[in-house]
Amino acid sequence: MFPSRAFSLAPLVVQGFACSMAMMAFAALVGPIGRTVGLSPWQMGTVVTLSGMAWVLAAPLWGRASDRLGRRPVLLTGIVGFALSYLVLCLFIAWSLHTLPAEGVILLGLVLARSVGGVFFAAVPAASVALIADHVPAERRTRAMATMGMANGASMVIGPAVVGLMAPWGIEAPLLVIGLLPVLAAGVLWWRVPHAAPVSGTTSLPPPRLQDPRLRLPLLAAFASMGSVAVAQVVVGFYVIDRLALSPQQGAQAAGMVLATVGGALVLTQALVRHLSMAPVRLIRWGAICAALGFLAAGMASSLPLLCVGYAVAAMGMGMIWPSVSVLAAGAVEAHEQGAAAGAVAAAQGLGTVVGPLLGTGIYALQASGPYWLVATVMAAVAIFAQSTPKNGGME
Repeated sequence: MFPSRAFSLAPLVVQGFACSMAMMAFAALVGPIGRTVGLSPWQMGTVVTLSGMAWVLAAPLWGRASDRLGRRPVLLTGIVGFALSYLVLCLFIAWSLHTLPAEGVILLGLVLARSVGGVFFAAVPAASVALIADHVPAERRTRAMATMGMANGASMVIGPAVVGLMAPWGIEAPLLVIGLLPVLAAGVLWWRVPHAAPVSGTTSLPPPRLQDPRLRLPLLAAFASMGSVAVAQVVVGFYVIDRLALSPQQGAQAAGMVLATVGGALVLTQALVRHLSMAPVRLIRWGAICAALGFLAAGMASSLPLLCVGYAVAAMGMGMIWPSVSVLAAGAVEAHEQGAAAGAVAAAQGLGTVVGPLLGTGIYALQASGPYWLVATVMAAVAIFAQSTPKNGGME
């Protein structure tokens, strides 16, 4: 029979680390893979965009399903599906790099594998955040979400570092190695996530939706921050190759260094957030200001160290925003709505990954620094909106 376990944050931390490491490895290699197989920045941006669209469509469904069916079955279905689809993606990339099939074949394969992965991965954050809201008191949720964020940040240090170290053995080598981690995470979740009865039967009220005014600020911040990160991730590989005149392999190492710097900044910032008593809306406000300044600096960078500094400052802002978004959304709804609210936040994040790469790669074709000016402006707008949020809507 299945094991019976009490709730623990540890398995969620493990899955966050594993999945984030896998996704960051792909982000670090988007540019080098595109250059090697002959795909342009807008084509690689399309791959990321369509997988984000799959995430947008699936996340609310998974969130509501976790309210009806329970967190465990939805979480396990999502992680297993993501692990298998990511392995298929890695194997397809390795085959493409060695055989160099037609451009259309490569593009179609990447779109299909990433989109299927997006559908399944959408279940993971939605069910995870709802599970935390079910078991962690409101006053401790920021600390719990910051702990999750630290795991994700640590993976962003280790993942790109592995990419850089293994790049001499080929672009596909780190993908194949890191691709095994979600499989390990699936096993940990199966063993450690507790069974619990669904909570949606406690009321007949409809679940919250994307346009719910209670969720306006967390959804805007989730969309803007994830969209900005998606832009920064998808262009960094091309940016270091074109701006710094590097080869694809050197570009993979440089992009890995930049993203590793991001991970380190996220870990340090969220370690600090765990010990702060600042309200979520204030963390979002200051995080957005910090991110805007970081992206401005990245857009002006003319060397790898300066680019790392810009990304690190932007990551500090994200380290304040991301745990606060989930806490703010959870605090705005009732117990039976936690899965739906988490799904709405995940959908907003997914929408950011749809819009961000399309705009970012399109603007990149016109001006290499343009994507950074765009996301800096977006984050400044979030800070202004957070400033105007009433105190009772910001948990202050």
